[in-house]
Amino acid sequence: MSSAPSRHPHDDQFHGHHGHGLEAKPDWVPENAGAEFATKVARGVQPAGDVRHQPGVKRRQLSLDDYFHGVRSGDLGVLARAITLIESNAPAHQELAQTLLTRLLPFTGGAMRVGITGIPGAGKSTFIECLGTRLCEAGRKVAVLAVDPSSSVHGGSVLGDKVRMEKLSRHPQAFIRPSPSGGSLGGVARKSREAMLVCEAAGFDTLLIETVGVGQNEVTVRSMVDCFFVVLIAGAGDEMQGIKKGIIELADLVVINKADGDNKQRALAARAEMQRVLHFLNPPTVGWATPALAGSAVTGEGVDEIWRQVEAFFAHCRGTGLLRERRQEQAVEWLHALVHEALKARFYRTPGVKADLRHIEQAVADGRLPAVTAAQQLLASSGLAG
Repeated sequence: MSSAPSRHPHDDQFHGHHGHGLEAKPDWVPENAGAEFATKVARGVQPAGDVRHQPGVKRRQLSLDDYFHGVRSGDLGVLARAITLIESNAPAHQELAQTLLTRLLPFTGGAMRVGITGIPGAGKSTFIECLGTRLCEAGRKVAVLAVDPSSSVHGGSVLGDKVRMEKLSRHPQAFIRPSPSGGSLGGVARKSREAMLVCEAAGFDTLLIETVGVGQNEVTVRSMVDCFFVVLIAGAGDEMQGIKKGIIELADLVVINKADGDNKQRALAARAEMQRVLHFLNPPTVGWATPALAGSAVTGEGVDEIWRQVEAFFAHCRGTGLLRERRQEQAVEWLHALVHEALKARFYRTPGVKADLRHIEQAVADGRLPAVTAAQQLLASSGLAG
């Protein structure tokens, strides 16, 4: 079976800028295979001096100026490397990343930050590709970032989503980046927020922040974006009635997807029902009545109207000062989250806590020590008790 050209598996430039170079056979293709062997990998055009695909040759380290000017000029390769730098836990990389962010900060804040979540099977990735492609074709620059702290558990679903966004990933106005795998929710959120800033400094005017999975993810993304909407489908039944109630209360828009073919009437009925539900909920944005909309990511019907509602939301927030107020509140919340994250990391790194943690945990598990007493003992061991 033929396959679409894919990237080198170790290339960190996971974006949509493809060249048209000679095709290279992957390692698994027999040496003497001829044209009848259909699977090939397109390497793309290689700029002079680019050593990414030369085995055994170390890629040139970028300086602070290289990163800064590359990001500001919209170089997608340097942008990808800058985000990789931000995601690194190496102290030297973190120091350089923070210096770079400080330098880029005056050039951030100009993008529309839109968070998108949805129940499994709602066609969220297809919807994001349809919306993103239309926006690119209308002249916007679109970056899709994913927030998925659980990706180390369920293994590569984010990458799978990006593979499914085949059309959008090829568009020169698009940039798609999976979330860093593993780590705490706070750690991934920090890196995703910083990746947003770098994308804004690179000239992207529309950020689509995708959540993967359900739960605390949505609350985290809500705290990162200006506009947040939920993608649902008709007939989700108990799942829609149950786990999504709290998430619906966070939504600035609710989209019923798959409104096409035989499912169109069911989707329109679900939209009407959702509109009734929204009437009894307090909207998360003052002065904005959360609308329920229907559309099809497959046919594209309704997608333009959904984006018009997003633009109307931004016009409302800018006109009332809510956009600036929300971003200021988010920046302060982010500050406190970073302090909490740093204190927690420092606490668990102290020698006293390392020495005492295991047996104190066991004492709590066995019921020999109350949790409050155990916490006080650990704080004393860390030197942080006051």
